[in-house]
Amino acid sequence: MDKELSIPLGVVVERREIDNPWQKWSWSPVAVIPGARAVEGWAELARDRLSVRYHAATLPLVIHRSETEAYRLNLSNERPVVYVVLAPNLQPDAEHDYQPVSVTVSPYEAQDSLDSGEEIVEGVTMPDGMIAWVQAFIDAHHVDEPFKKRKRRRYATHDVEFGRPPPVSKGRKDRGDS
Repeated sequence: MDKELSIPLGVVVERREIDNPWQKWSWSPVAVIPGARAVEGWAELARDRLSVRYHAATLPLVIHRSETEAYRLNLSNERPVVYVVLAPNLQPDAEHDYQPVSVTVSPYEAQDSLDSGEEIVEGVTMPDGMIAWVQAFIDAHHVDEPFKKRKRRRYATHDVEFGRPPPVSKGRKDRGDS
């Protein structure tokens, strides 16, 4: 089996109207579509009075054999998720405020994406077929590493090991004494 596998995921983003004086819309990923074809621009999927759902992009989900511990953690949750990262769209004439930039099933990688504070990182329910796909990859590649306790070195309690005597000796007077 390969060291890494990839699958295209369609990202469904919802734009919802909100009652806020500084912001007209809230943006959030709501679903993924495994095996989706690439889209040109945002394709509208559904609309109601307050919200619109778009197939915003198709991004590759890449899983690596060195990350299987993180994938196991995700699958051990009651509801495994695919983390979707939305970044601000910095183009001045952009129709949408955010754009999907990555997808992952690693909670550690998702946490790293939160560090800047500018991206929206949310988990959407992982489809059952993807759960089986990720589990098969884990089964093929995961190796438990035994815990190894480090052997501590003894702390040197005498000055000789540091190579010179301490800068303050017993025979020296304090500067304030006469």
